[in-house]
Amino acid sequence: MDDYYIFISHSWSYKNHHDRLIDLLRNRTDFRVHDFSVPKGHPIHTNGTDLELENAIRDRMQVCSVVLVLAGLYANYSKWIDKEIRLAQNGFSNPKPIVAIELWGSERTSTVVTGAADRVVKWNTNSIVDAIRDLA
Repeated sequence: MDDYYIFISHSWSYKNHHDRLIDLLRNRTDFRVHDFSVPKGHPIHTNGTDLELENAIRDRMQVCSVVLVLAGLYANYSKWIDKEIRLAQNGFSNPKPIVAIELWGSERTSTVVTGAADRVVKWNTNSIVDAIRDLA
């Protein structure tokens, strides 16, 4: 079984989306994922500067082979999701591929996210896993 190191760009205001995605991926018996997103409880969120948070994100993203972005409409208005996308695209000698995940039941999706994505998938375990495997 292969290991996949991922970074999930999302809004902590919608933590349940992040948690549900991790549950979907970790329930696969033929796939092992390691999430390097900065945890919500990490003190950098409340005690650090924007630059310190950006550096923490860069450090965690560095080891990842794929960046997943939850493509809810809130992503259009999140400065951090935008920064994470730009970091994945331009912050490393080899850009990190981006998988945009359209949320279940969503009728509209962030054009910011889908426009930056290497692959856009629906909220479906097989589609997400296939995209990670293909792009990693």
